[in-house]
Amino acid sequence: MNLDNITVNTQSSIRIEGSETVYFDPFEVESEKHDADVIFITHEHHDHFDPGSITKVKKESTILVAPKSMKDKVISESGIAPEKCVFMEPGEKQEQGEIMIEAVPAYNKMKPFHTKGKNWIGYIVKMDNICYYVAGDTDVNEDIKKVQCDVALIPIGGHFTMDKKQAANYIADLKPKAVIPTHYGSIIGNKSDGQDFMKALDQLDSEIQVELKLS
Repeated sequence: MNLDNITVNTQSSIRIEGSETVYFDPFEVESEKHDADVIFITHEHHDHFDPGSITKVKKESTILVAPKSMKDKVISESGIAPEKCVFMEPGEKQEQGEIMIEAVPAYNKMKPFHTKGKNWIGYIVKMDNICYYVAGDTDVNEDIKKVQCDVALIPIGGHFTMDKKQAANYIADLKPKAVIPTHYGSIIGNKSDGQDFMKALDQLDSEIQVELKLS
């Protein structure tokens, strides 16, 4: 599967180019791009909600999608006009332009960093007949076990999220066509985590394509 249309800048700062150009949690974006049709925000932590990077990728028509629990913060800090902001709750589905969106719960099970009650989310985005799942910051939990997708982008750094071994087990059960690990090698996790994840998954399911964008 060709994944050249996907770029991971750092952490979980993701750009996917298709019939629409979509960004997830733009963070530490260096150049002025102004090409975002849709920007997705998973939660309010600084490495996921970065107004400076939003400014660099947005254009006049950009739509910003975020958790409903972030509504006040997004309207006051994002720089996107309120009428261009869309707020979603876990489990909600809707259509924006050429893409279908489903908000997936994203939370820790036994950690205090991303509690379920905050209603933060990951996203399943269907574009050009491909389903992309961008998990946000989450542990493996019963809600994300229900996901069906072609390409999964999941955190593997541990501490704040699932770790590389947990992620490998999760992906082996999920069985997407391809997976791209994120959220390691900078703020949390080591740069070698991507290779370790790839080796662990290969032992469980050698048919799933793994591409490392952060190595």
